Amino acid sequence: MSSTLVLSMMFAGLLLLLLSGMPLAFVLSLLAIVFTVTLWGVDALVLTVLQAFDAMTSDILLAIPLYVLMASVLQRSGIIESLYRAMELWFRRLPGGLAVGTIAICTIMAAMTGIVGAAVAAMGILALPSMLQRGYDQRLALGTICAGGTLGILIPPSIITIVYASTAQISVGKMFAAGIVPGMTLAGLYIAYIVLRALIQPEKAPRQSEGEINFSEMFSSLKSLILPTLIVFAVLGSIYAGIATPTEAAAVGVVGAMISAAFQRELNFSNLQAAAMDTLRVTTMIMWITIGAKIFVSIFTGTGGADSLLQFIQDLEVNRWLILLAMMLVLVFLGLFLDEIGIILLCVPVFLPIIGALDFDPLWFGVLFLITAQMAYITPPFGYTLFYIKGVLPDGIGMETVYRAIVPFLILQLIGLTIFILFPDIVTWLPEKITQPAHS
Repeated sequence: MSSTLVLSMMFAGLLLLLLSGMPLAFVLSLLAIVFTVTLWGVDALVLTVLQAFDAMTSDILLAIPLYVLMASVLQRSGIIESLYRAMELWFRRLPGGLAVGTIAICTIMAAMTGIVGAAVAAMGILALPSMLQRGYDQRLALGTICAGGTLGILIPPSIITIVYASTAQISVGKMFAAGIVPGMTLAGLYIAYIVLRALIQPEKAPRQSEGEINFSEMFSSLKSLILPTLIVFAVLGSIYAGIATPTEAAAVGVVGAMISAAFQRELNFSNLQAAAMDTLRVTTMIMWITIGAKIFVSIFTGTGGADSLLQFIQDLEVNRWLILLAMMLVLVFLGLFLDEIGIILLCVPVFLPIIGALDFDPLWFGVLFLITAQMAYITPPFGYTLFYIKGVLPDGIGMETVYRAIVPFLILQLIGLTIFILFPDIVTWLPEKITQPAHS
């Protein structure tokens, strides 16, 4: 059986089973086992065991449950509510101030937790009612929360970044560094759009000018920034100072989250139990997908699929930038149907040899990859952020409003992606400046 036929059958089976509604992890595992037995016999199933063992014993992937636990503890500690109150006080007189403050909090939450769902759910509960009560346009408010929440994909410590680095065999610390400037740039684009929109159409984001400015209350509210700042510096600082690996830094973050919850008097058994269950649920999902994808990709590689694809690309007389553009389009398209972790585990082993052959930087490509994941998160009809926000929508606001709300921010993400493609130094500058003695 030719490798081309095998690959065609594998991907046809993948598409059909996904359309049937079967979970991705089980689809990948089932196809891998069926094709392993068909091609090489029952004895070859030892390969699937070895791939599963390799995933379960990965030091890098050990960071995932720790960062998820840190995010879950922080979400229940009351810190987010205090942060929003501070942003509300400081930004309320700025054009689009509440929306700008929401982006600022999403950026801080991304640096604390790296979990998209946490930011979207928290801001949906806290910021959305506040903006709507003050007369903000529904679409501006919803788009701000959905887009701001996706910053957790790019700004470290990001769970998705860890999965990419593990799959691509790149330093997690360097990938974290590569995401900082692009993440802040996207946050800046969102804020610039909000302020400009509020200046052009003031009725979309009424400025809050009523009442006296209480400077004492404003400066007092800054106390809520102390604990998040310390957590961010503890996690990222310990990595870039060479004190800890990203996995060890995740443990530092968990300790910091526990201390923060204790200061907020929210460190109790019920919150810890709920955080532990969240961690178990998210980590189990990620690990099952990881194991299934590793087995699936091993079959793809074993049948010569990767070599055949690389040879095909090299034989094409096409500009390398067009090939990169085609890969970006494939990633955005897959994001309409698959979750980003599944896309990483399926596509990175296939795409990275091509990236290397075309003489592109895999670190730079990783950031482009993560931005396409951000776009997938807010792209209808299956963007995860849209489902997160759906759970907190007030009565009278339907999903069609949400779909229209994300369009300007999707365009901003596309602009950001274009900027980083045209100016790769924006991505690679910081990782090159940071010396990281501790290896992931």
